Amino acid sequence: MMKVEVRYFASLREALGSAESVEIDAAATIASLRDSLAARGGRHAEVLGRHKAVRSARNRVLCAESVSVAGGDEIGFFPPVTGG
Repeated sequence: MMKVEVRYFASLREALGSAESVEIDAAATIASLRDSLAARGGRHAEVLGRHKAVRSARNRVLCAESVSVAGGDEIGFFPPVTGG
């Protein structure tokens, strides 16, 4: 097991708070982290479930959910940004 810092932005932050530390398996990807958070149910499932469009970043760099996660990483989740 390893620990990562998960940060939430925009509407996800409003629903879940700004950040939390999470323990995950050594072979985790961003997708498996997101799925494990959504499996908690409640607000996590509402905003991180597969039915929602969510972007991700690893150590402040946008990335695909297939990217592997390492201990000590900072993972960010946020909704797609639109302009107007």
